[in-house]
Amino acid sequence: MASLLLLSAVICVARPETDAHSPAFTIVPELASGFHLLYTQNFAESREKFADWESQHPDEPFGQVAVAASYLFEELYRQGVLSSDFFLNEKKFLNGIDGKPDPGRMKSFQEAIQLARKLARQRLAKDPRDPEGLFALALSAGMESNAELILKKEHLEALKRLKEASVHAKELLAQQPDANDAYVALGTANYIIGSLSGGKRFLLRFGGIHGDKKLGMEQLGNTIEKGRYLQPYAKILLALAARREKQNPLAQKLFHELSEEFPESALYAAEYAKALGRPIPAQMHP
Repeated sequence: MASLLLLSAVICVARPETDAHSPAFTIVPELASGFHLLYTQNFAESREKFADWESQHPDEPFGQVAVAASYLFEELYRQGVLSSDFFLNEKKFLNGIDGKPDPGRMKSFQEAIQLARKLARQRLAKDPRDPEGLFALALSAGMESNAELILKKEHLEALKRLKEASVHAKELLAQQPDANDAYVALGTANYIIGSLSGGKRFLLRFGGIHGDKKLGMEQLGNTIEKGRYLQPYAKILLALAARREKQNPLAQKLFHELSEEFPESALYAAEYAKALGRPIPAQMHP
């Protein structure tokens, strides 16, 4: 769900580099370190890494995308969204959190998103096919859709952002097929919309908004197989979707991999135990 967002993430096997100057499509050690901290819920430290890198590359929109992801991921975690307790609660999954998100965190998230969009559009003004610009817009729209849907509970705006993220991701993948992190935006949109009632999906088709749960899970699998920064995030989303779809073996596999990759985090170990139907020891509670 969340594209649940992008949220995105990293520390995965390096892929063939398509452009030595493209941080979104190569593994940059500083960014990889920041994403690893993000996935272990060390949010302040991850932001420091992203901010340090961004200060040295002020024209790169991906730096601000990463900063925005750190705020969104933290709020989703604080609100208990990144858990099977949320995903398996149909009311919460389709209607959002109880209460309201932290205003300061959301303000910082929105500021980073706005700057990422500005930098992306500057690049696209020079080259309408600039992959860095398209990637930043796709992830920015995807993260905003998560915030609108899950945290702010503004569903119409969320659907608009989901559609926008899908358009940018498709445009990017048409010219840069190895941009596998972009499938997080597509997969999330397809899964969330595909989870709506048949009547709601029918109405959304008139606005050009379509969804397919199975396709969405397959697209998240693309990022898991060949992603760069968002591979672990896609694993979280797919594992939680698998719990909803009663595909427990898949959920167990993914949460086991996450718990081994990030042993510092109690979140994945706890979700692995839940997927196995085992009680959660006190020390494993996130």
